[in-house]
Amino acid sequence: MSEARAKWETIAKAVDLDALRARIADLEQQASAPSLWDDTEHAQKVTSQLSASQTQLRKLEETRSSLDDIETLYELGSEEGDEDSLEEARAELAQTRSQLDAMEVQTLMDGEYDERAAVLTIRSGAGGVDAADWAQMLLRQYLRYAERAGFKAQVLDTSYAEEAGIKSATVQITGDYAYGKLSVEGGTHRLVRISPFDNQGRRQTSFAAVEVIPLVEATDHIDVPDSDIRIDTYMSSGPGGQGVNTTYSAVRLTHIPTGIVITMQDERSQIQNRAAAMSILQSKLLVMKHEEEAKTRKELAGDIKASWGDQMRSYVLHPYQMVKDLRTGYETSDTQGVFDGDLDAFIDAGIRWRHQQRREAAEAAEAAEAAEAAETTEA
Repeated sequence: MSEARAKWETIAKAVDLDALRARIADLEQQASAPSLWDDTEHAQKVTSQLSASQTQLRKLEETRSSLDDIETLYELGSEEGDEDSLEEARAELAQTRSQLDAMEVQTLMDGEYDERAAVLTIRSGAGGVDAADWAQMLLRQYLRYAERAGFKAQVLDTSYAEEAGIKSATVQITGDYAYGKLSVEGGTHRLVRISPFDNQGRRQTSFAAVEVIPLVEATDHIDVPDSDIRIDTYMSSGPGGQGVNTTYSAVRLTHIPTGIVITMQDERSQIQNRAAAMSILQSKLLVMKHEEEAKTRKELAGDIKASWGDQMRSYVLHPYQMVKDLRTGYETSDTQGVFDGDLDAFIDAGIRWRHQQRREAAEAAEAAEAAEAAETTEA
């Protein structure tokens, strides 16, 4: 009980209940304005933020109330020697602690873009047809995760491989803290299995890369001159029907200064595909901009073990069943559950790991700045 209450206090302090209540009051005032729905996009943003804030406050109040009830139940059970009441109190406490763990993870998602929608791109890597099939398995895995999490997922572009699977796919996933959660999934995913494409039944190792970026908003102000962009149009490929496959609706957008290429063929309209491709390009450029700004700060901290490495997770189907995250050490033998989108434990562990890395990086940077200041003073 004392540990659970301490965790609740830590969460409440991180959230800042007074600030949260003030935010809810402000959003409620905005939501009640007669002109709210004159701007549909703004209205949806306000109502979404209001709902998320109200839910966060309600969960905090409910868990505090639950802790009070559990403590009362345990005291009564102890006084009367009622083992059933004691067991009920223990079960309720275990459930409440699980809820507190989930709430604690959300407080760790404090990055600038963590609340935003995510754009996830999957690309097949080394491994030939097995890698293409693996990329398609990952696409299904993340679509199932989005479904389980209550997120909205839209496949924006898919490039199919010749024999089986996909070369690449781009998915927009929208929901509260979609980027904050999915950003820890970025990296190289490795699959080890008996290849279904090898008639000799040999074991095959294949790779796929997952890239996750936040979706830009109108307020981000990423200017992209027309002279920096080359736009090519072509007929869409793969499933989609006659209307998609017989018109030049697909768009390939190339950002000349960086060499970034975005393809989009999900929509029937070339204009819609171009707008979607432009939004993703701006997201990528926004990430690059902030990476450049952070480079100097990272250099001050020296060699910090905050790199993701080439392989962040291994999925092994032969000779044993295991999925293991190589950064956090979290693992499970329920491989089918993971493929069906049960990623919460991996994502929570990844968020905690990332928070620890950021804290160590900040401490190292502060130490480096202090050392540099001391040297300057001595000089």
